[in-house]
Amino acid sequence: MLKAFKTVVLAAVAAIALAAPSFAQAPIKIGVLTPLSPPGDAGAGQLIVRGAKMGVEELNAQGGILGGRKIELVIEDDAGTPEKGVAGLRKLASQDKVVAVIGQFHSSVMEATQDLAEQLKVPVFSTQASAKKLTEKHLTYTFRTHVIDPDRVALWNKWITQQGFKRVAILAENTDYGIGLAEETKRQFAASNIKAELKSIIFDRAVVDLTPQVLEIKNWKPDLLINVGLGTQMYIIIKQAFDVGLTPATPTLISYDAPARAEYWKNVGEKGAYAAFIVYYHPTMKLTPRGEAFRTRYLDQFKEQPVYGALNAYAQVMLLADAMTAAKSDKTDDLLKSLLSNKFVGWNGTISFTHGEGPYWQQWSPPILFLQYTKPEQPFTEAKIIFPPDLKTGDLMMAPKR
Repeated sequence: MLKAFKTVVLAAVAAIALAAPSFAQAPIKIGVLTPLSPPGDAGAGQLIVRGAKMGVEELNAQGGILGGRKIELVIEDDAGTPEKGVAGLRKLASQDKVVAVIGQFHSSVMEATQDLAEQLKVPVFSTQASAKKLTEKHLTYTFRTHVIDPDRVALWNKWITQQGFKRVAILAENTDYGIGLAEETKRQFAASNIKAELKSIIFDRAVVDLTPQVLEIKNWKPDLLINVGLGTQMYIIIKQAFDVGLTPATPTLISYDAPARAEYWKNVGEKGAYAAFIVYYHPTMKLTPRGEAFRTRYLDQFKEQPVYGALNAYAQVMLLADAMTAAKSDKTDDLLKSLLSNKFVGWNGTISFTHGEGPYWQQWSPPILFLQYTKPEQPFTEAKIIFPPDLKTGDLMMAPKR
């Protein structure tokens, strides 16, 4: 009996010893909460996921971090709605036990998740959500490596002045992003005494026919249209403004980098020619060695230039891994201290987070460029940089009359 008991005990001890390494090597989970279905900009979300996956693949191929622990992505679709964003964050933090969440694209979704992130004590990163109030709240668990709207508006106001536009129309969706940009433009017009008239129209993002709005703008006779729609809404504005004859005779500035995606020409065809648009990455930009390696791998794997959303998501995964490595820990408190006390290699520069004033709290910004397509099906690599002046490779080209 005693011999049998000893045998059982020894077997149990051996089992525990064998199991211990598997517990020690449990994966480190990073959440990706991003739009993967309508009404969100699903195209943006898919590219964000692509970049994040490439970061995880690279880290795991190198043996993982913190003594060989692999990284695991947990992906949730927020569909561009606050309700699904909150539900997704709760699942990622409470059920999946992720160390941090990246991928936030829609400002209204990120704002809805912020208070919950504070309660659950999980860091949340904006990958492309740009409303200034997100970082203006000075929250502990909110980080951003993307532009903020006041900087975007300041740049397009300089461009408006340089081009001599006198009547500027904004057509914006009724989200934190759209309303925020319209209001910020109005505020800066007044503060900077910009010599141009401004007309803003806010539309419901659920509406699929914007003909009345684009006709109202056409009758107002602007010399610039700023398209502040995201995803489907952006494409609707492009198509219907063309159909009523507002564009391309009236120049258009699209407020973000969707035209850089391969899907752009498939969705709009010739109606998208002569549009100017904002980007944060251009193929001619000098990148860090990490960014160059990513670009090379992306080109080899997908046979196209990377888009900013993929670059930024990749860099956020690498940043989190670097922060945990520096802290020698994946614990939240250690991760936060590391994020605030270290500098990290991004895709095009060094990233650091400080407690700056206003919206510059735990905020790092990429460059902002204005590009223009001058013919249908023009590759992204051939689009001219038309602003800012020190980086431009061409001037704004007006469309011929049709």
